[in-house]
Amino acid sequence: MPSDVENVDFAALAESFRTELLAHCYRILGSIHDAEDLVQETYLRAWRGFDRFEGRSSVRRWLYKIATMACLTALETRSRRPLPSGLGAPSDDHRVTVAPREPSVAWLQPAPDALFGTGDPGDPATIVAGRTGVRLAFIAALQFLPARQRAVLTLRDVLAFRTVEVAEILDTTTAAVDSALRRARANLAEAGPVEDDLAEPDEDTRRTLLDDYVDAFTRADPDALVNLLRADVELEMPPIPTWFTGRPAVVGFLASRVLRKDRWRLVPTRANGQPAVVAYGHVGDGRYEAHGIEVLTLIGARIARITAFNDRSLVPTFGLAPALAT
Repeated sequence: MPSDVENVDFAALAESFRTELLAHCYRILGSIHDAEDLVQETYLRAWRGFDRFEGRSSVRRWLYKIATMACLTALETRSRRPLPSGLGAPSDDHRVTVAPREPSVAWLQPAPDALFGTGDPGDPATIVAGRTGVRLAFIAALQFLPARQRAVLTLRDVLAFRTVEVAEILDTTTAAVDSALRRARANLAEAGPVEDDLAEPDEDTRRTLLDDYVDAFTRADPDALVNLLRADVELEMPPIPTWFTGRPAVVGFLASRVLRKDRWRLVPTRANGQPAVVAYGHVGDGRYEAHGIEVLTLIGARIARITAFNDRSLVPTFGLAPALAT
């Protein structure tokens, strides 16, 4: 067990990497709850083994090795985390029967920007750093890759470790890393485009879009929503498998089954480097209880996708209360 002096050294050397390790585990696991648990496990293992750390690699790479291997071990007993769009075709008719919730599926989870140290949306450098490798579409696409390919691709293409460093982290050869990376890139390409950063509006437009979305939703005004959505907008609502494509279907579903005056309160936030809201539903007596997180994907000056995670257990992760009172 490390001495008191070594404990102090370990904390000083290792703690600064916690945020990026959390993002790394989240990319591989697709769950912010699981990622937090695995980062805790990583630091416990590292602390216990710090007296055997011989300095042949950097502390950062050593921690990534422990974290990556812990994630790969965890994935041996866990299935991939999908979104509804990864399980079946969408509907373009809002009148369809909506499938019941599927609580047995381990769904993909959103992640608050604040956990990745990206809490200042006014800093352009912070915004770019916060988006790198945590966009919702990218995390969803990673779920289609075998676990080891996920690890190789994120270590090489997101974190820019050299091939020889990745080989050391994964206890394998450089040839095996190059082979896995080629397969991972090909599989990711087959999953379709996963990044739309270049088509995003500037920060002022993002803020205006988010404010207008909150206002339209709160007032239960479908006509106002129409002006905010792209013609090919998509809506998915895990844990409900049914999802919709096209502005008529999305607006029709929201207008007929979701929007009611004074039914919702939305609190703006950020998730996965994207605009988001925490949704609270009215339960009577002026109280609104947490319902879930809605993440907005923007292309141009319009909303291209609404991913509504109807899971109230996610709300504490965003640092918000379980209920609001008017």
